[in-house]
Parts: sequence; C-alpha cells; structure tokens
Amino acid sequence: MASHSKAGAALDALREDLVGDVFAPEDAGYDEARIVFNAMIDRRPAVIAQCVDEADVVRSVRFARDLDLPIAVRGGGHSVAGMALGDGAVVVDLRHMRAVTVHPGAEAVRVAGGATMSDLDRATQPFGLATTGGRASTTGVGGFVLGGGSGWLERSCGLAVDNLLGVELVTADGERVHANADENPELFWGLHGGGGNFGIATALTLKLHELPAFSIALMMFLPEYGREVIRTYRDVIQASPVEAGGGVLFVCGPPQDFVPPHLVGTLLCGALLAYAGPEQDVRKLAEPLLALPHEVEVVTAVPYADFQCMLDDPPGMRNYWSVEYLTSLPDDLVDAFCTRADSMPVPTGNQQVLLPQGGAVADGPAEWPVPYRDAEWLVHPFGIWEDPADDERCIQWVRDVRADLQPWSTGAVYLNFIGDEGPERVVAGLGVENARRMGDLKRRYDPDNVFRFNHNIKPA
Repeated sequence: MASHSKAGAALDALREDLVGDVFAPEDAGYDEARIVFNAMIDRRPAVIAQCVDEADVVRSVRFARDLDLPIAVRGGGHSVAGMALGDGAVVVDLRHMRAVTVHPGAEAVRVAGGATMSDLDRATQPFGLATTGGRASTTGVGGFVLGGGSGWLERSCGLAVDNLLGVELVTADGERVHANADENPELFWGLHGGGGNFGIATALTLKLHELPAFSIALMMFLPEYGREVIRTYRDVIQASPVEAGGGVLFVCGPPQDFVPPHLVGTLLCGALLAYAGPEQDVRKLAEPLLALPHEVEVVTAVPYADFQCMLDDPPGMRNYWSVEYLTSLPDDLVDAFCTRADSMPVPTGNQQVLLPQGGAVADGPAEWPVPYRDAEWLVHPFGIWEDPADDERCIQWVRDVRADLQPWSTGAVYLNFIGDEGPERVVAGLGVENARRMGDLKRRYDPDNVFRFNHNIKPA
C-alpha cells in the first residue's frame, strides 16, 4: 500500500465521497462485512466499499488504483472459491445494488450487479416470464451469468450467457463501458464465460422466456436401488422434451417434512424432474421412476421462484465442489458413480449429482467461449459440511468422484462449479483458443491484472 499518510487521507476521502458504507479492518462491522457463503474462506481485505450506485463503484475503483491495490468484486458472495474477497484488496461490494427492472413487452430484464437469483425470479414471476438462473436463490446474478450460467431451465432456455443481451461495466481505469452485440462486441464475447476478469458488471440485461407453468417430480429411493434409478432417469430424460430438466443424485436425507424421520441423515438416492409445464405432464414423464420402489414422492405444480428457494444450501457451511463433463452415461459409468457414493461422508450436506444437458444447451450459439456445451451429462460432487474435522475426507471424496469418472470426461469445465483448481482448469473452462483470445482482451481492459480474484486470465 502507498505511504500511510497518503493511504489514510485517501481512505478519509473515500468515506466522505462514497454514498455507501466503507469498512477498514479497525471498523465495527468489518468482520461481518467480510463473511461469505463458504465458511472455509477467511480473508482480510484492506477496505470494503459497499457501493449503492455506479458512481460509488467508479469512486472505489479509482481509490484502489490510486493506492495500487487489487480489487475483488462481491455480488452474491456465493462463489465456492471465495472470489468476493482478497487479502489486502479493495472489495467493491455490490450488495446494495439489487434493482431488477422487467420490460415485459421486450421480454428482457435489467438486473443490477448485486442482485441475487431470488431478486430476479421474484421480479419476473408476476409477468409469467423467467430466464435460466442458478440452482440456489442466494446466488448472485452477475457472477453466475458471466461465468456461463447453468440452471434448471437451461435445456429449454439455454445457458445464462445465451440469454445475455448487454452488460454495463466499470473497467480497471474507472471508466464506464457498455458491451453488447453492437457496442464493444469483442468485450461482449469475453463476458460470455470470462467472469470478472474485464471489469465490474454494475448491470446486466437478460432475455426472458415465457414460463406459464412449472412443476416438479421429486422421488427418493433407498441407495441399493441407485443403479436402477439412474439408468431409468437417463432413459426418461432422453425421451423427454427439452422442457424437462433436473438431476439424479446421492444425498444425505435432509431434515425436511417430506422425508420420513428414520431416513433423515442416511444415504438416499434422489431423482428430480423440473418441468416447464403443468403437473399432469411431469407426472406422466415420471411414471417409469414412480414405478420403482420409493420412499418419497412429491409431484406438484409450484411457482418457479418458490422452487428456486426450495433447495438452497445454508450459508456458514464449509464448501468444496468440482465437476467433470461427460461424453455420455453408459451403464459402467453408472456403476462407478454408485460404488463411489458408498464412501460419501454422511451425515453431511454432501451431494453427488448427475445433471443432464442437451436441448438448448447443445443447440446454443457456437461462437461463445463455452467448451462444455456438447457434453450430454455432467457429474457435480458438491461437498458441504459443518465440522472442520471433516475437511480432509470430504475434499478427498470430491476428488475421488472426479477421478472415478475421468474415463468418460470431455475435459471441459464450467468454472462456477469449481474452486481454485489451477490455471489448466481455467483454460479447460474456456477452451485453449478462447483462453488466448481472452488474454488479449485482458491486456486491453486490465493490463495490470487488478481484477485477479477470479478464475484468472493473465494479460497476454
């Protein structure tokens, strides 16, 4: 940091100029302001600037640049890698910038940079409109979309980046820039998966889709039926219209009303069909699964925004996740997946998940830097637990799931699903050629790598 007197004067000026609150380490409220979703992340920023508008963001960036400090950007604070925080950094905290403006005639929505998925879903629902969002309502829209954006509606609506119409950005030199198909098109391209590498998204405009009805079929089975459940689910999805999505997983029985008390805390196999349509249709699709012996059956129409909150993972837990994209889902892969589930640490919040792709994901625009688009399935070991004593075995289990399914891996990565797994995995999340092109873009917009608390692209 610059000399103490210069830094002190600059901090005083920032406190004076910023409409929002400013926290330094000695301030009351600092520790609370640096808590993020993943309890494994404990970092001490130099300053946390809680911005209320774009002008605040510009002021915060210029403050950081004057003192030669790197910048971390906080939207939802939900990234497993803890990208919202950096030791010794200026955190540009967007949590107070949450406005969502729906333009129903244009089937578009403008979302401020700090809005969460729930803010977005609740705003669009009264219009019978929606767009692909994260599978947890507390996820920040900005980081979710700019990282690619996989969610329940993707098979019918495409990935979130396929619905990105424009971004309002504050760059590393404190300038305001618009990026869309016509204005700064190369930057717009880079924002389709390049995350926070090129600037701070103060607002995003997304395409909306009609969603007049939404329903789910959720079934839970004893783990010994896992192989049969997964094979059946695979065949159901293969025969289903793109309006059907969901996933099949091993999970520790959650303490929910719909789970029989004697199964809470035990290993279960679950199957979910999430359907953009009426209840009678999803019940018909689920018939082959309902014909198997099951312990839990929930088939119901549910407002999409409500469903989006039903599977939220609690904050304050320890998180370690990863992903492998899969060429297909043959029986021998299913066997390996089920065998590994026997060693999943329970009782924890851990989930060993298989998610289908296809539909609008596979058919989406080829020009965006999305190398995982063509995979038919993905495996997502989702580690979430409370006790630090379980760190080693939970992290090992996540790595083992990946290793077991390596023979079927396409090698591509959705970066929002992983923590810091090294530079090779970042390249795998973009594609080799795309990563090179993004390096050029990074040199142009952030040559000093000020925005480095992310799946980082080095300036070429």
